[in-house]
Order: sequence, then structure tokens, then C-alpha cells
Amino acid sequence: MSTETFEFQVEARQLLQLMIHSVYSNKDVFLRELVSNASDALDKLRLAKLRDDTLDADVSDLHIELETDQDARTLTVRDNGIGMSYDEVGELIGTIANSGTAQFLKELKEAQDGAGAEGLIGQFGVGFYSGFMVADEVTLVTRKAGEKQGTRWSSRGEGTYTLERVDDAPQGTSVTLHLKPADPDNQLHDYTSVWKIKEIVKRYSDFITWPIRLVGEKNGKGDDGEGAGPETLNSMKALWARPRDEVSEDEYHELYKHIGHDWREPLETIQLHAEGTFEYQALLFVPSHAPHDLFRQNMRHGLQLYVKRVFIMDDCEALLPAYLRFVRGVVDAQDLSLNVSREILQQDRHIRMMQRRLTKKVLSSVKSMMTGNPDRYATFWREFGAVLKEGLVTDPDNREALLAVASFASTHEDGEAVTLEQYVERMPEGQDDIYYITGESRETIDNSPHMEAFRERGIEVLLLTDPVDEVWVDAVGEFEGKRLRSVAKGEIDLDAREDDRSEDEQKQQAEAYAGLLGWMRERLDDDVKEVRLSTRLTRSPACLVADANDLTPALENMYRAMGQEVPHTKRILELNPDHALVKGLNEAYTEREDRSELTDAAELLYTLAVVAEGGRPKDPARFVRLMADRLERTL
Repeated sequence: MSTETFEFQVEARQLLQLMIHSVYSNKDVFLRELVSNASDALDKLRLAKLRDDTLDADVSDLHIELETDQDARTLTVRDNGIGMSYDEVGELIGTIANSGTAQFLKELKEAQDGAGAEGLIGQFGVGFYSGFMVADEVTLVTRKAGEKQGTRWSSRGEGTYTLERVDDAPQGTSVTLHLKPADPDNQLHDYTSVWKIKEIVKRYSDFITWPIRLVGEKNGKGDDGEGAGPETLNSMKALWARPRDEVSEDEYHELYKHIGHDWREPLETIQLHAEGTFEYQALLFVPSHAPHDLFRQNMRHGLQLYVKRVFIMDDCEALLPAYLRFVRGVVDAQDLSLNVSREILQQDRHIRMMQRRLTKKVLSSVKSMMTGNPDRYATFWREFGAVLKEGLVTDPDNREALLAVASFASTHEDGEAVTLEQYVERMPEGQDDIYYITGESRETIDNSPHMEAFRERGIEVLLLTDPVDEVWVDAVGEFEGKRLRSVAKGEIDLDAREDDRSEDEQKQQAEAYAGLLGWMRERLDDDVKEVRLSTRLTRSPACLVADANDLTPALENMYRAMGQEVPHTKRILELNPDHALVKGLNEAYTEREDRSELTDAAELLYTLAVVAEGGRPKDPARFVRLMADRLERTL
């Protein structure tokens, strides 16, 4: 048979070199690409035979074979699938030779921007040509099912490739890679090594539907030196595609441990089968413990992505929002638009659709845990509640679902965590707001002076100690028409002391303290914007509160930690007019003409308010000195 030689254009040669050296970050993926092509060929033959039972093709044992020869340094990937005709080889395998660099780069850019045409790999033959990353020469022999004559294609990836018709080609396609010389210093990339082939297949192609068999004289012998049967390398156990009643919990747990790198069993297993115009299966796992790097910026997260049982990537972040980064699992799509390397997904409507559906499925599973297994839910919320609450800020579309599965510590007498729905149900008549307090620890905010009037009145307050709590309460604003209101912000009048005095008596008290309040405001001008009498204090002499729309100190610190400059916000100093210390200070202010000695007392009162809420004195040494002087005078 005559052999035709075709010459690559200069720009096509440049394009091939660009693909080999730049597009793929991991050379091992060449085998994934070739096995994937073989799997597609088997799928196409099975479908063709179903549609036309007269097709002259053997479908009794569809499979993929891998054969290595260490002496000749070759690796062959063979399938008995649909095969290709002479013309199809020229069209499909030779497309890269007929496409210009400019067109390829244009479509590559569109793919990365999310608007590229589907099937970019097949269109440009890039998956097949990835073999040139590891081979000096590639030879393809193929025969289309139902035809008598085959085709051989060969190239060294330099200036030319050849095409010829052959008579003795078996059904399917065989790709032989004439591997580059071995590197004695880098045995990790010896693609004639049995363990290396097994490793790549296990990692990338374990769940391929068809058996992947390792054959050949040097790889198939038993201990006695006689030829043994071909070894099947892949498990073909796609647990996510099987009905749940056909899979044991142990099998699920083993898969989780493998993909989650976790020796513990998962807390929850979630399975999803999506059918319709876009089909995919998902098998997700909620860990029983938070990973140590859950809040690190460089944490790797995301699901494993498969397309038709072919592994595409780890850590596919696009499939779940960041606040579900602890979820592990597998998503297997039947048809998905990929970029040239299959390593970066296009942000197309299919991806967005999958993310929405998977997110809702995870949240509904958490809701089921909450109502059906409170102990399991308690474990979940203890481990992942803080990160889940990030979604209240970043994912307004799912905010209601997130609020429905959130729970919080509170001052309620039963000591149990409470949902917002339960809080609203327990609100007494006349209470219009949902009260909360934020802080660094439960102990600090539980004993905060801001809580005194609420405790005395028996009004429940949510105790929020996660850093994200400072942010989401402002983003959410209200729940079922009830405003979320901080007990440490704005003016709050709960009539906590059951004040029976007349308006005139209250007015007289305000007038009696007016001078002290104005004087302290001047003395503490660097730190406070206002000094006023408090209605929220019952035991403490003073506390600091923020205006309703001001940033809290914790939120200011959070923004600064993220590199954002925010101006310091002065707060309001509230005094308890019934506390002996405040009464004494007011009497001294009223009686003395020289009030210079009272300045230290005013500063001390302010600093006590800072310390009472868990803050740090601006000048700790001066605070200690003032306290020591005052104590000395009392002895």
C-alpha cells in the first residue's frame, strides 16, 4: 500500500510545541487522554451496535489493553471500539495540522473565558497529541467497525506525518508510543514500568466502565515464568452510579477515606442522580471532623470531577461554594465543556447549574440531620457551623436555607443551642427584636455588662463567638420580620430596673448628671463620642456601646487583618447612675471647683469599661498605676 506524507505548516509545528510544553502541567495525563479516547470509542461502538444490530462488529468483549515493552521502550494503548476510517483519521487526528495557531489560540481563549465551543480537545486532536510529551514517535493503527481496510498514521511530531491504508488492522484503534530515552535520574516517569502504569490508571481511570487490562510478555508472567492472563487494572466500581441499596456503607466509607485522605468514617453520605438534558451523578461526603486547614487561605478544596467515569481533576472548586469547602466527594458528568487540558473547567451554565443543585442537596441533607438525628447535627454544627455561616454573607440565594440549619448558643435556661425559629417562638409578647451579643469567647460575653438588664428581665440573647458572626448579622438584618439587634449597639430601654419614678424624677436625675456627662465627654474626647446614662446596666458602673450603624472593634480588627484600612470609630460611654462609684464621682464633680484630680477617675472608669468587655487598656502600665493609687487611698 502506498504511503502519503503530509507536511506540517510552520505555525502548526509551533502550535504542537506550545501544546506539549505549555498546556499540560503534568505529563502523566497523556495516558489519561489516550485511555479516555479508547473508552469513548468503546461507548460509540456499543451505541452503534444498539442502533444497528446488522453492524459487522464484535462487541462480546469490549475492553482497553495496555502493553509495554521495556527493551523497545514502547507503550501501546489498544481498544476494540468503533475505530476510524482513512478519511476520519485525516479529519480527526490530522485536524491540528490543518488548523492555524491563531485560530487555536482564539478558541482556547474563548474556552477559558467560558464561551468556547464544546469538545475542544477532540476538535484539535490535543488529547491524542499529548502523547508527544513522552514519545519521540507516535504510530496509530485503526479500522472502523464494519469496514475491511484499516489505516496507519505515524509522525515524529516534527515536520511531517504519514498516512497509509493497511489490510491487517484489527477492529478498533491501537496507539503505540515510542518513548523518549529513559532518564536514569528520574524513574518516576518511566512509562514502561508496570507500577507506574498501574499508578496512573488507578489515579485517573479507575472508574472507567470498561476493563483496562495490562498485557505483554514482560508484564503478564507469573512467578513460574509462564505467561499469565491479562491483569485488569481498574475497579470499574463507580459507586455513585449504583443504586444505594446495592452498595454497603463500608464500600462508601472506603471510597471516602481514599478521596478524603481521612482515616475516620464520614458523618454523612449524600447521593444525587440528576437526569434530563444534562445528566450527572454525585456522591458527596460530610466529614466527621473539620480539617486542620479549614480556615487557611490556601486550603485545597473541592470535589473530584469525572466525565463519563474518566477522572478530570481534584479539588474542583467550581462545583461547590467556598463555605462548603469541607465537603468531599465525586461528581461524574455525562457531557461537560472542558478546556484544552481538561484541568480547568469552563464557567458555563452546566457548571453553575451543577453548583446550585449540589449546594441545595447538601443543605437539605443538613436539615434532615437537624430534624432526624440531633446528635449527628450537633457534631456537624460544632465542626462546620462557623464556616457554613460564611454563606450567609456570600450566598444570598441560599440565605434562607442556611438560616434554617443554623443554631446558636443563648442565655435560655435549658442551655441548648437554639435556632432562629425557636427563638422567635419563645419571644414574649411585646418583644419586637432578636437580641444578640458578639465576642471572642462564651465566658467573656456571658458576663458582659451589656447583658445585665436582659438577664434581670429574662430576655433571651444569642451568644455569638465566631469571627464571621460580626459580619453576617449585619448582612442578614432580620428574620421573619424580626430585626437582629446587638445588645451592645444603640440605645436600648428595657425598663430593666422597673423604675417607678415619675417623669419629673427621671428628668431631675438627668439634670443632676448633665454636668458630669459633659465634663467627661471633654476629658475623654480622644476615645469616646458621647457620655450618657445607661438603661442596660444594673450592677456594673459603666460600659461601652456603639451607635447602631457603627463598626464594632472586633469588625474593625477583622478588616485590618485583611489589609483594609478603616478609621477608628469612637464609641459611647454609658454610666450606671445607680452605681456607688458613679454616684460618688458625680458628687465629687458637683462639690469641687477644682476637678483636675477627677480626671484620673474618669479615665479609670472608661478603662474599666474596656476591660469589662474583654478589651485591652490603651496604656496597660498607666492603668495599673492608677488602680494601685486608688487602692492605696482606700487602705
